[in-house]
Amino acid sequence: MNNRALALDALRGYAIITMVLSATIVTHVLPGWMSHAQTPSPDHAFNPMLPGITWVDLVFPFFLFAMGAAFPFSIGKRAEKGDSKLKLVYEAIKRGVQLTFFAIFIQHFYPYVLSSPQDIRSWLLAILCFAILFPMFMRIPLKMPEWAHTCIKLLAYGVAVILMVTTSYADGRTFSLYFSNVIILLLANMAIFGSILYIFSMHNRWIRMGVLLLLMAIILGSTAENSWTQAVFNYTPLPWMYRFDYLKYLFIVIPGSIAGEYLMEWMKNLKDTDHSDSLQYRKLSIVLVPLTIVLIIFNLYGLYTRMLAINLSVTLILLLAGKYLFLRPTDGIALLWKKLFNAGAYLLLLGLCFEPFQEGIKKDPATFSYFFVTSGLAFMALLFLSIVCDYFRCVRSTRFLVMSGQNPMIAYVVGDLFILPLANIVGIAPLLSYFQQNAWLGFLQGVILTGISVLATMFFTKIKWFWRT
Repeated sequence: MNNRALALDALRGYAIITMVLSATIVTHVLPGWMSHAQTPSPDHAFNPMLPGITWVDLVFPFFLFAMGAAFPFSIGKRAEKGDSKLKLVYEAIKRGVQLTFFAIFIQHFYPYVLSSPQDIRSWLLAILCFAILFPMFMRIPLKMPEWAHTCIKLLAYGVAVILMVTTSYADGRTFSLYFSNVIILLLANMAIFGSILYIFSMHNRWIRMGVLLLLMAIILGSTAENSWTQAVFNYTPLPWMYRFDYLKYLFIVIPGSIAGEYLMEWMKNLKDTDHSDSLQYRKLSIVLVPLTIVLIIFNLYGLYTRMLAINLSVTLILLLAGKYLFLRPTDGIALLWKKLFNAGAYLLLLGLCFEPFQEGIKKDPATFSYFFVTSGLAFMALLFLSIVCDYFRCVRSTRFLVMSGQNPMIAYVVGDLFILPLANIVGIAPLLSYFQQNAWLGFLQGVILTGISVLATMFFTKIKWFWRT
């Protein structure tokens, strides 16, 4: 039996690859649906009053969902081996602190932060930052005592701190704990609070659901002036690291943890004698593949164009059609598909019911509709990848997703901290200006840069150089 859920790696890989792609395409020459829905064309100025979502708005929630889905495999397996809850909580806090450091460190060493315009110094410092991250987040593949590994890691952190506080930045900027990569900072908070919630509820999903309801009540109650809920919401002992507002993303992480439990249950019960190769299962899988794709794409289109009634009607028809497919008794991987589909269908409908609330679905500021719709679509995406990766075993065609998903930290920064600085040093980066002439070339630029980043990530994954927290 394969000891990894390839579908989960692939979902994480899809999220990180599209995250890189959305940051490298030339948005000012592309239509509005190629960027966040709240930053429309032609000037792409942020407008929080605009409802709707695009494919770009699925990138971060899919990654959060994958993070939650990994909890049963990381935390759950360690608990089964005998690790105490106290030790698991300590590891969760340590991971969150490391991710926070990562968020601060990389943000200070993007070339555009170091100098304006960028110069050889900024490119070399960015590459140096990338190199320091290796001993900081990976175990050196050399035989040495444990204390030596620890000393190397601490030395790397020390060098990073010295670099941050002594480096001069563009536009008179100085080192600040408040200057960090917000995406990684949010992940750090989820690594702490999501993990702790899972540690104390890994045997009872209803506890997680109950906590989410309490969280929703506090968020909604925080709008009442001079209330205790507002005091809790605004209390921030470490404002550069934590805000109560960050906890709202648990509405994506916790459903992800349930999906991860479904995956783990299937893997534990996997037998060589199941009926996965039957004609019935193959027919079911062939129908589910286009069904999940259509559900995702049509909801993006319907919510972005504000065809709300049509979108809800078509979604209901598709979900009822999918439900009909599971009327017959199922076992094995088909039971996994049924669970993923049912959970995704419920969350998607819940999100569509919340859509009129908070003036429509939005990523920024994030609405409850956004949390539930994206969680539901993430279930559908995981179902699709379960069929492709774990049932049909399309290993070669999905290898770039799986390998990127196994090394997401490198995938996230390799382009900005290594590939682009190196391209500038060798003198080929100016060629990118040719890609800003029209929409097709603008998109092609993102595809090329993202492709190179994926290849670099696959190389480090191949030689087993993983960054871990």
